[in-house]
Amino acid sequence: MNPDFISDAAVARLRALEDRPDFAGTRYEIGDPIGRGGMGIVFRGRDRELDREVAIKVTAWSTAADADRLRAEARILARLEHPGIVPVHDVGRLPDGRVFTVMMLVRGERLDTRAASLPLPDRLRLFDRVCETVAFAHARGLIHRDLKPANIMVGEHGQVLVLDWGGGGTEGYMAPEQASATVDVRSDVFALGAILRDLVGHGVRAPRPLASVIARATALRPDDRYQGPADLAADVRRFMDGAAVGAHRESPFEWTARQMRVYRTPLALIGAYLAMRALLLFWSR
Repeated sequence: MNPDFISDAAVARLRALEDRPDFAGTRYEIGDPIGRGGMGIVFRGRDRELDREVAIKVTAWSTAADADRLRAEARILARLEHPGIVPVHDVGRLPDGRVFTVMMLVRGERLDTRAASLPLPDRLRLFDRVCETVAFAHARGLIHRDLKPANIMVGEHGQVLVLDWGGGGTEGYMAPEQASATVDVRSDVFALGAILRDLVGHGVRAPRPLASVIARATALRPDDRYQGPADLAADVRRFMDGAAVGAHRESPFEWTARQMRVYRTPLALIGAYLAMRALLLFWSR
């Protein structure tokens, strides 16, 4: 065996030891990692003072400016009271310069895992709640920057929770302008459009109005997208309600088919009434 060879398992253990933060002298105990992303690692932890399990996010090695921004965003999150935003309990900085955030430990499933077993209308209802949470944060000056299915959880009681605010963006969900560090609410709209595409299903032909919604949300130019999550969610709800979708120009055939779907019950009753009148007229002769 090559004496210089190190197995993948050994490399992983060494990496874990290198990344493992030192919380000596704090009120927190660090357990095993439960999530890893570009901006850091989330550990299962315990708050000794309050005797409760928590999630502790420790950022990757970062500059002082990055650390200040992450702490500022954690303070904003701590002030947001919304059922879709995980409560922040504490924020601090380790001796090595990394920032840590202590949050409620979420128990549940990733959005894509839960959605896989649901029909499309239920998936779209979950998506609507994600949009509502993101719109709430935008209204208070907070942009997510890294929306993706892995950062959205469906809790044990069906609650939808958006996690890991202030990330750096993930390929496939990151808006093109984020490569030049230009970010606004429309960058989150792009990511929401990519999530909606996932929820409809890769390789699945989406209904044309819904495909038009996804196309507008993920347009390359921010000005061509929905200008906020609320606008995107409103068009999805129109699709669910059988109404005309703003992002899609209907053909006459599509308009007729949609009207027949929306009014199928009264049309069926009218058809039955006319058929009965025709039969009565026939027998009366």
